[in-house]
Amino acid sequence: MKKLIFVLMITIFGATGFAQNKNAKATIEVDGVCGMCKDRIEKASIKTKGVKSASWDVKTHQLDLIYNEGKTDLAKIQQSIADSGHDTEDIKAKEEVYAKIDDCCKYRDENVVNDHKD
Repeated sequence: MKKLIFVLMITIFGATGFAQNKNAKATIEVDGVCGMCKDRIEKASIKTKGVKSASWDVKTHQLDLIYNEGKTDLAKIQQSIADSGHDTEDIKAKEEVYAKIDDCCKYRDENVVNDHKD
C-alpha cells in the first residue's frame, strides 16, 4: 500500500512539473518612429522561434513580448530585431542593415524623428 501511495505521489508531482507555464513576459526598448517601424519590429520579433506575442508602441518605444523561455531568450529576440535594422536597448543594428530601411524610418536622424512628432 505504501508503494502505491508513493507511486501516485511521484506521478502527480511529475505531471504538475511538466504542466508548468514556460511563457515569460518582458518589455524592452526598441528605436523606431512610425507605423512601418512598428510592423518591421513586430515581424522580426514574431519570426523568432518561441515568441508568441509582440506589440511595439510608437510613442513609448516599448516592445511588450510573450515568449517561451524554453525555446528562446531576450538576446535572440533582440538580435532578430537588430538584424531587421532597429536598435534595441542591448544590441545596435549594423550600419549596413540600418541603411537599407526606408528613409521615413531613419530613427537615428534627428530631422526624421522631428517630422514624426505630433
